[in-house]
Amino acid sequence: MIESPLQQRLRGHNLILGSASPRRKSFLEQMGLDFEVRTKMVEEVYPDGLEGLEISEYLAKLKAVPFFGELGDRDILITSDTVVWHRGLSLAKAADREDAIRMLRTLSGELHQVISSVCITTRREQKIESATTWVRFRELAQAEIEYYVDRYRPYDKAGAYGIQEWIGLVGIVEIQGSHPNVVGLPTHLVYQCLLDMFP
Repeated sequence: MIESPLQQRLRGHNLILGSASPRRKSFLEQMGLDFEVRTKMVEEVYPDGLEGLEISEYLAKLKAVPFFGELGDRDILITSDTVVWHRGLSLAKAADREDAIRMLRTLSGELHQVISSVCITTRREQKIESATTWVRFRELAQAEIEYYVDRYRPYDKAGAYGIQEWIGLVGIVEIQGSHPNVVGLPTHLVYQCLLDMFP
């Protein structure tokens, strides 16, 4: 099998994805990486006063904490968090239908930031990198918002939308930055960070 430069460097290591996200899992598979999925329950609460990038970095690191006692010498843990930041507020996962509709109304016709942080942890070191992508929706009709929420039930996604789903195809008119970052993982940073950590 022909190996990528990163695959060659990670030989003999055990890559762990600390996330149940099917989108993050799919990205690592597409990158050709061998890994296992391990999940831990973490209450995603952050201190008051944190904004944007500070939130995603704090939570990405927080998700690594439950693994500290069980990482072996050859283990590499990847944890990540995504924040939708708009008008000075973090739009987290929607609590219910009404909350999802409210979020999408807020984003309709406006530019917002999607910030994803990836934290790579071993027994010896921890490194965190973040990417910001600007996304603009066209003006969304109420019927479009309700259709999307009722059909796709995007309650597991920051900002109550998935760029790879119907709402992204018909509603997003501008993207500045990494597309995978909006889906939930800045894959270019994962790749570069692993290369830097394992030269």
